[in-house]
Amino acid sequence: MPAMEMNLHKGSGASEQALSAADSPAGEESYLRMVVRRFAKHKLAVAGLAVMLILTVCAIFAPLLAPHDPYEVTGSFEAEPSSQYLLGTDQVGRDVLSRLIYASRVSLVVGIGAVAIGVTIGTILGLVSGYFGGWVDMVVMRLTDIFMSFPQLMLILVVVSVVGPSLTNVIVVLGFLGWTGVARLVRGSVLSLKQMDYVKAGVALGLGTARMLFLHILPNAMAPILVNATFGIAGAIIAEASLSFLGLGVQPPTASWGNMLTDAQSLTVLTSQPWLWLPPGIMIIMSVLSVNFIGDGLRDALDPKSLK
Repeated sequence: MPAMEMNLHKGSGASEQALSAADSPAGEESYLRMVVRRFAKHKLAVAGLAVMLILTVCAIFAPLLAPHDPYEVTGSFEAEPSSQYLLGTDQVGRDVLSRLIYASRVSLVVGIGAVAIGVTIGTILGLVSGYFGGWVDMVVMRLTDIFMSFPQLMLILVVVSVVGPSLTNVIVVLGFLGWTGVARLVRGSVLSLKQMDYVKAGVALGLGTARMLFLHILPNAMAPILVNATFGIAGAIIAEASLSFLGLGVQPPTASWGNMLTDAQSLTVLTSQPWLWLPPGIMIIMSVLSVNFIGDGLRDALDPKSLK
C-alpha cells in the first residue's frame, strides 16, 4: 500500500508538472512556432518577406551598394544601360540604378511612418470607442464616418497642396488620414472582448481603465491590427508614388520611385527609353505585392479558425 500511495503521489506530481508546463511561457512559444509554421506554408508570403528584407537591406546600406552618387550629374545624358551604368542614366545624366536604390529609403520610410501614425491614432480611438460605448462611441464613430465620406486621394491632394510637398508632410498627412479603418476594426474587436469573463473580472477587481485597455484588451486585439498595418504599408507606398508622380510628394533631386516615373509622361521615353520608367515601375509593383502577400500570410497564420 505505501508503494502504491507513493506511485500515486508521483503520478499526481507528474501531471501537475505537465499542466504547469502547458501554462508556462513554453506554451506561448509553441503558439509562436505554430504561427511561424502556418506563415511558412504560405509560399507567396515567404517570398514577399524575402523581397522586403532585400529592399530593407538596400535602403539601410544604400551608400555602400549604390555604384554612383545618385545626385552626381555626369556627361552621359539618357545613356543606355552599359557596364558603367547598369540601368543607364536619366535626362540629367544621373545613374538610374543608384537613384533606384536610394529611392527604396523613401518608400520604406513613408510606408512605415504613415502606418505607425495611423495605427496609433486608430488603435487609441477604437479602444476608447469600443470600451466606453454610449456617447463616446457615437462621437468617435461619427467622426470616423465623416473622414471616410471624403475621397481619400482627393483629400490627400488638397491637404498636401496646402501644407506643401515634402517627405515629412507626406508621412504626416497619410498617417493622420489613414486611421479610420484601424479604428473601426479595433472597436469591433473591443466590443466582443469586453464581454469576456477576464475583462469583467478585471473591472470587478477595480483595475484602472488604462491598464484594462492596454495590458489586457489590446494584446488580444493585436492580430487584426498587424494584418491591417501590412496592407496599410502597401497603400502608403502607392500613395507616396502617386503624389511624387504628380509633383506633390518628394521633391527632386531626392530620389523617389514616383518622381522617377515623372519622365515617363513623354511618349518618346515610353517607346524608346524604357530604362527610365520600367525599373521604378517594377520596384513599386514588387514592393506592394510583397507587402500584400505578407499580409495574406499573417492573416492566415493568426486566424484561430484556420487549420493547424
